[in-house]
Amino acid sequence: VQLQASGGGLVQAGGSLRLSCAASGLILRIHDMGWYRQAPGKQRELVAVISSAGRTRYADSVKGRFIISRDNAKNMAYLQMNSLKAEDTAVYYCHAERIKDYWGQGTQVTVSS
Repeated sequence: VQLQASGGGLVQAGGSLRLSCAASGLILRIHDMGWYRQAPGKQRELVAVISSAGRTRYADSVKGRFIISRDNAKNMAYLQMNSLKAEDTAVYYCHAERIKDYWGQGTQVTVSS
């Protein structure tokens, strides 16, 4: 199983980025998919989750700004990040869970103020 996260980069505050997670070796449609992030010196935290049934849940800090989605046919998950803030700077990780859970390698997002 492999989760390949991409789409991170450097963006100014107020800008947008779209993260992608390409899954291989698993059937994405039966897994809950999530995005987590870890800032320097902080614990990894949940950003957003989309269940296999399509239900979504967001951290309070990103509600109204981030949108998680999935394309089961392409075995892809996405995180659209809008109105980015400096405090969104972190390494973002893709996560898949059913009976087992799987992590991607992370993609760096840096928001300059």
